[in-house]
Amino acid sequence: MHYFVSSALSAIALLLTANPPQPVIAQAPPIRAYQQKATDNARKDQILDQQQKAAPSRFDLQQYPISDRHLTHWQESLWAIGVLAPEKDYALQALENVMQLATANNLSDPQKAIIDTAFQVGHQLYTLKPAVYSQLKQQFLRTINDSTDPMWVAIAFSALSKAPIYPEINPNNGQGDRLQSAQINKLTQKVKQRFPKWAQDLHLKTTLQNINNGNSSVSQRSDLPNLKDLLAWKIAPQQAHMYVFCRPNRDVLCLTVLKDRNGKFVQQNRQLWSAPLLLQSIHNLDWNFTNGRTPQGIYRMEGVSRQPDDEYFHAYGQFSLVNLFVPFESGVTAFLPKQKGKFTGDLQAYQSLLPVSWRNYAPIQQTYWAGSMGRSLFRIHGSGAAIDFFSNKPAVVSTQNFDWNATLGCLSALEIYDDRGSLLKSDMPKILDALQKVGRGKIEGYLVVVDIPSDTDQPVTKEEVMKYID
Repeated sequence: MHYFVSSALSAIALLLTANPPQPVIAQAPPIRAYQQKATDNARKDQILDQQQKAAPSRFDLQQYPISDRHLTHWQESLWAIGVLAPEKDYALQALENVMQLATANNLSDPQKAIIDTAFQVGHQLYTLKPAVYSQLKQQFLRTINDSTDPMWVAIAFSALSKAPIYPEINPNNGQGDRLQSAQINKLTQKVKQRFPKWAQDLHLKTTLQNINNGNSSVSQRSDLPNLKDLLAWKIAPQQAHMYVFCRPNRDVLCLTVLKDRNGKFVQQNRQLWSAPLLLQSIHNLDWNFTNGRTPQGIYRMEGVSRQPDDEYFHAYGQFSLVNLFVPFESGVTAFLPKQKGKFTGDLQAYQSLLPVSWRNYAPIQQTYWAGSMGRSLFRIHGSGAAIDFFSNKPAVVSTQNFDWNATLGCLSALEIYDDRGSLLKSDMPKILDALQKVGRGKIEGYLVVVDIPSDTDQPVTKEEVMKYID
């Protein structure tokens, strides 16, 4: 496991260090109708900052060797490439220069962290902008063939399995699916040969499972256990339960509904209370990687992380963040009521938190395995970034919900401003208020994420969910 978090996560890590979970008083602070950092001029400055950090001179290896001393420099510069997705040879070369170190020996932890960032950004650009970044294929293949790091091998294999340009074939010749399947099978055998204990490494095991399933959590609606059982179940008594229902295609919005401490679903204006959220990764990474999509499964919901000023406005908007904890994650007061501390049980103990019909359903176990792999810092939050800040956003977010921003694994709520910095709409006050009311002054309980397959890419609707509520 690599010990340095990416620069993209460092901001939230600092925020949470300064603002530990606050479960007692959960009321949202007053809404600030104007945000200077959301004005048109501020947006232009944000893009200019990214352009400066992605400038060709920043990737001069003689001036900035890939060393411990330049950890922040390289992570910020690589992140900026991911934001801007420049169609320039120097950006491709910069990624190649870092990724080729994946086969080097005696790397320090800061060097590994730089390589981590390069692989995540490389995965994003290779899978979402293959016309420009297709040459990264050779680095991914080299990693699979020669790297001893199972996580980098897993990300490389994930990228190759998703990219439409791998292998280079004519998709209209009728042989595309069969040839790609043959290539994937060949790489699968290569990985298993190089890592005989691959089944004991969670990154490799889950990646191979994801690829074998066609990079989908579940292929058919018939595979899904009865939602009625899940919605009627209580993970623990006298706890609020929030459910987030998504499509396997996370490009579209998810639907959130809420059950109070007595097991009754919250109503608003005589209708089922709901809120839309986006659970998509800007890096196009799967749930089993840091900064990947939000995993399915159980989260402990406990307190908020306040924003006393606008220092982190660009990343998280102006409102408090709702804290979510996966199994094995530190920082939680009590994952299970009356049992202090984090969840430390085995898989069977996790399964016992679910209704019987759901206990052997593999996708609902994702939070258990994600926590085992070290994923953390999941939050429900808004966004102060412009809706077009990420150049590759159209490739991972549907046009019908483009006002929502993709994240690095968190659950994204709507928060949009006009060019003058005036708040137009935000769902975080509604979410915070509902959680505070059902928690009787606290935000605590459980959140459960479930993908519901569909023949269409339309979001889950309230009418669809209401069929399973008694």
